[in-house]
Amino acid sequence: MPKTRNSPASRARRRKVLGKAKGYWGNKSRLYRYAKDAVERAEKFAYRDRRKKKTEMRQLWIVRINSICRANGINYSRFMNGLSLANVELDRKQLSEIAFNNPDAFKELIDTAKKALEKKAA
Repeated sequence: MPKTRNSPASRARRRKVLGKAKGYWGNKSRLYRYAKDAVERAEKFAYRDRRKKKTEMRQLWIVRINSICRANGINYSRFMNGLSLANVELDRKQLSEIAFNNPDAFKELIDTAKKALEKKAA
């Protein structure tokens, strides 16, 4: 009985990897041996960075909120505490959009937070 090989599937697997490596520089885009390693590495980074992206976006929102807050005489943590005391339920993404696009409305939120903090202190 002749030995059977699964060449159509092997060829398809190699073509799939080379397709993912399209646009890579040098041998990594042309030779399976090098493309395999490059694609594996790229997919590892892509997997990790899909999760990291969420962290980075939250950090950006917090930096935006903090910079506008400090310009108006309150720091980020006191501002967020004041909003929670005033029962304002806006998340950081929404607050960042308001701060970036509509500073006047954000100033009102800052005033609300300051009043809530004063009420708590009294």
